[in-house]
Amino acid sequence: MRAKRRINRKRVRYTIFTVLAIIVIVLGSYVYYVYNSVEKTAEDMYTPTEEDKNSNSQEKEEVLEAREPISILLMGVDEREGDVGRSDALMVLTLNPEKEKMQIVSIPRDTKTEIIGKGKVTKINSAYAYGGVDMAKATVEDFTGIHMDYYIQVNMEALSALVDALGGITVQNDLDWYDEGYYKPGYHYKKGEIKLNGAKALGFIRMRHLDPNGDFGRNERQRKVLNSIIDKATSVSSVKNFKEILDALGKNVKTNIAFDQMMDIQKNYRKVLSSIEQYEVTGEGTPPGETYYLIVSEEEKEKVHDLLSENLQ
Repeated sequence: MRAKRRINRKRVRYTIFTVLAIIVIVLGSYVYYVYNSVEKTAEDMYTPTEEDKNSNSQEKEEVLEAREPISILLMGVDEREGDVGRSDALMVLTLNPEKEKMQIVSIPRDTKTEIIGKGKVTKINSAYAYGGVDMAKATVEDFTGIHMDYYIQVNMEALSALVDALGGITVQNDLDWYDEGYYKPGYHYKKGEIKLNGAKALGFIRMRHLDPNGDFGRNERQRKVLNSIIDKATSVSSVKNFKEILDALGKNVKTNIAFDQMMDIQKNYRKVLSSIEQYEVTGEGTPPGETYYLIVSEEEKEKVHDLLSENLQ
């Protein structure tokens, strides 16, 4: 079954699991009520891909029950009214329960690559705008050479609602700046440990032009917010807010992970939290004056493929 994971190259919010897991595990006497609430939320979120519609779901069940490694494409989509949006955050997650390890590989949104199904070479985050989840998934698979078993699409507004449902989060800010309008013009994001509500968290991760590290700095802030959400969501104190958390997820998250599969992942894969490894794809930016792209070398692509493959074995 693992042989299916390698794709022939043409060129050589995860947060859901922890939130649902803590709800089911901790609530004790309320578990039946919670179970049904979670099931309803999972049904609202479930959106199969074209591949799912033509595949055997039993095979996926067998993989989860056997505790085989799995891969997940996590997309943070910034959708506005009248605009389908682009995938501003792209991360590939691999979960290996035997090694008790989760891997997060971030792909910068300006990465130049072929958009599979479009026949065009441009920024990787355009794939979602051109062809939705299916095209974005196919493009990431081609870029990494790794089959994506599942996807999770999170509207960036979900992050705001989820942070508010958790009562805010705390992050370490390495850069002092005044907001340009992503949250509130002139708002001071002070260097050091800061507390963020939902709107401030969105402003924190959307800022890019004032960061000397550009997309790489932005991706690092995204990971900080994600890790803080995970820490807060898996704390017992957050269980009382489970209804607000479920509402935030159900309205803003789409995934091809069915409810029964979520329960299998919660049961068989939760120990991957004991070891989380993170990596960001690197490359060279185009010269000033040209449309900006991140040019990723074939050597870097091979490195990314090998990193992901290692945790899927």
